[in-house]
Parts: sequence; structure tokens; C-alpha cells
Amino acid sequence: MNNSTKGLALCALLSVTGAAQALTVGFSQVGSESGWRTTFSESVKAEAERRGIDLKFSDAQQKQENQIKAIRSFIAQGVDAIVVAPVVETGWKPVFMEAKRARIPIVIVDRNVDLKNDSLYVTRIAPDFTEEGKKAANWLMNATAGKCNIVELQGTVGSSAAIGRMEGFNSVIANYPEAKIVRSQTAEFTRAKGKEVMESILKAEGGGESICALWSHNDEMALGAIQAIKEAGLKPGKDIHVVSVDAVDDIFKALAAGEVSATVEMSPHMGGPAFDVIEEYLKTKKKFDKWIVMDGKVFTTENYQQEYKARFVNQ
Repeated sequence: MNNSTKGLALCALLSVTGAAQALTVGFSQVGSESGWRTTFSESVKAEAERRGIDLKFSDAQQKQENQIKAIRSFIAQGVDAIVVAPVVETGWKPVFMEAKRARIPIVIVDRNVDLKNDSLYVTRIAPDFTEEGKKAANWLMNATAGKCNIVELQGTVGSSAAIGRMEGFNSVIANYPEAKIVRSQTAEFTRAKGKEVMESILKAEGGGESICALWSHNDEMALGAIQAIKEAGLKPGKDIHVVSVDAVDDIFKALAAGEVSATVEMSPHMGGPAFDVIEEYLKTKKKFDKWIVMDGKVFTTENYQQEYKARFVNQ
């Protein structure tokens, strides 16, 4: 074999080796119901591209049946790993068992699943939703001296984010006899539904003058509710405190305008940690803690300025 032939053979070998090392990962996303969710999806895609990962992306449009179909499709394609941001907690055991039988590891991100057998997934990377609810409630109780009539916009019924945030918030206000939730209704984590539901709540509450605060399970619903509050002739952030979760860009604009009182940060950048776990697991079969917790700050009208500058002024 001459030098030229050897060089071609080596290039072919390197090409095959490189192709073998490139990972293919299936990602089943809840949907695109919010700005936060869109940022989350784009962050995962960008991180996959940076690492040279072939990402198979599926938008479930907030339907679990679409996610189950997507996971089965990923299994049929023989992906190296699957990342799932589940719509709801229950109903995952059969399809997760199918992935395990195919020896395809699953990493859960964001919302949780209700599985007695935690060997069906590697780990979950997510914030503590209960803690987010507690942070929101603690801020509100401090701001109102524990005296407040609260209306609540819930997220998707059955989702771990809605369940955890509700439980955390309620556990705090239970210690304040003069604080109570007077109205609570789902707005499905969307801005349009947040506006619609808040309009009906304001009418039911005689225009809203007796409402001290709006507690929203995410920023998108809060932003919709803010429009309803303004259209009702009230000043959000002043007449009615607005407290929510996510810390998306638009909520910082509302903080700067004084229309939001506080938001609890939930980082959308979970792709990096998820891919770190997948790469390590595929190499070593390392056992990870079943929950890798991502923490977040509480931003208010008093401390939002530095983050606002980093997001908007320095770009």
C-alpha cells in the first residue's frame, strides 16, 4: 500500500470513527405555550448543535399522546438517548419500559413523572417547583404583612409544575390567617388564557378592588392577566400585586414598568446539564441522583436592574 492509499484509508477510518461517536438524541418537548418554553427549546437545539449532537426534536403541542408517539418513534429510529419534558405526571410507565427494553436511556427535564420504578430513567433535571411556590408566597407575605386576598392562575392541570407551585405557595400562606386565595382557576400556562380567565375573575370579584394580589404559576399567564387588569381600570403592580414564576424577558419589561411585583427565576438552559448526563452515562453507566436541582433567584422591582441590563442594554 503506497502513502497515498494509506492516507485515504486513514481518512476513511477517521470518518467512520467520527460518525460512530456522534450522538443521536430524541427530545420530546411539551409544546410552545410560552416564551419561556420557546427559549427552552431553542437553548436545547443550540446546545445540541454546539456539541455535534443530532437532535430529533418533537413538539407535543401540550398533548401527552403526542409525546408517547414521539418516544416510540425515537425508539424505532434507534436513538442513543431520549430527553423528555413531560406534559403531565402520570401515564408514562409503558413507553418508558419500551425504551428500557431497547436499552435507550431517558433523561427527564423540567416537569416530573409519577413512576414507582425510578430505574426507568437516568435522572431528572429541574427546579424545585414547591420551592418556587414558597419563594413567591414568602415575598408576597412580607410585602403585604400577611394580609391579602389572592387570586390564583393555575398552570396545566396535572402537571408537576402546577401541582408543586400550588403546594408550595399554599404551605406558606397557611401560616397567615389574614391571607387567603379567593379565586383559583387554570389558565393552561398561556398568555391568551391568562387574560381571558383574569377578565372573568375581575367581573366575579366586583371589578377587582378587593383583590390584593395575583399569584400566577407562570409569567405568560401573568402577562395576559396584566392586560385584563389594565383594561379594568386598575394598575397592575400597584392596585394589585403581580407575582409569578419563570423570569422571561417580557416579565422584566413589566418589572421595569412597575406592572409586576416579583418573579421567581426558572432557568430554561437545561440542555447542557441533560447532555452532560447522557454523555457520561453512555460512557460509564454512572448512576446519578434521581433529581438534579436547578435553583433560581427572586427578581423584584427593587433588584431587577442588573439582570435587565444584562438582557437588554448590553446586547
